Amino acid sequence: MKRGIRPEKEWFYDDDFWEQYAPVMFDDRRMNEIPRVADGITRLACPDLYREGAVSPPRVLDLCCGFGRITLELARRGFSAVGVDITGAYLETARSDAAYENLDIEFVRSDVRSFRRPGAFDLAINLYISFGYFDNPEDDRLTAQNALDSLKDGGAFVIETLGKEIAVRDFTGAEWFERVGFMVLTEYAPLDSWSLLRNRWILIDKKDGRRMEKTFTQRLYAASELRRLLFDAGFSGVELYGDWEGSPYDHRAEALIAVGRK
Repeated sequence: MKRGIRPEKEWFYDDDFWEQYAPVMFDDRRMNEIPRVADGITRLACPDLYREGAVSPPRVLDLCCGFGRITLELARRGFSAVGVDITGAYLETARSDAAYENLDIEFVRSDVRSFRRPGAFDLAINLYISFGYFDNPEDDRLTAQNALDSLKDGGAFVIETLGKEIAVRDFTGAEWFERVGFMVLTEYAPLDSWSLLRNRWILIDKKDGRRMEKTFTQRLYAASELRRLLFDAGFSGVELYGDWEGSPYDHRAEALIAVGRK
């Protein structure tokens, strides 16, 4: 573990949170969009990965892989895949699913601030708004540098996140909804002139009334700020998109997708 990282002090090291909130955060909508996301990754990042004459399958590194939804899908499509996450229960589920499908995937329990395999991968990905939760913004750049170091020359690093422009455009202070047997209250508040977004999630189990609550903060990047971070990390080129079809990042964007080139 990198010096200065203190897992016991950081909210995302709480395995109970990820296990309790998983049904709400990873619902059917997220599962149904996996093929589109996988198509978009190969379209935007590495359109020539399946080139004829390749002597080995393309290698992908899925950072903050969770249950391995995208990791498994890319493995089904011929990638040699490695998934990295800090939540043990998620990784066990991912390993079980990979074994059931006879997919050869390596899942590693590690912090993305310390994981790196120099020159090992054609592609690295960090999806589903899992970027920007460290207290120290330098850790975001460290994550990008580790991804860069882990890429082969010519490789690409794909980040999909909530752009600051989208967060402002679609801002809602609070909302209630029902999902998979829970009543869910979400509350949001911008901090430090929209540099950060505070999230408060309250789940109430409709069967027994059990209540769970978690508050955490996400760093928001404007497109220009994320591009600068990737350049500062050492990437030679950065492209920005507003969806997985490659639309421009503009006022109609669904997400902020950045592709850094080594």
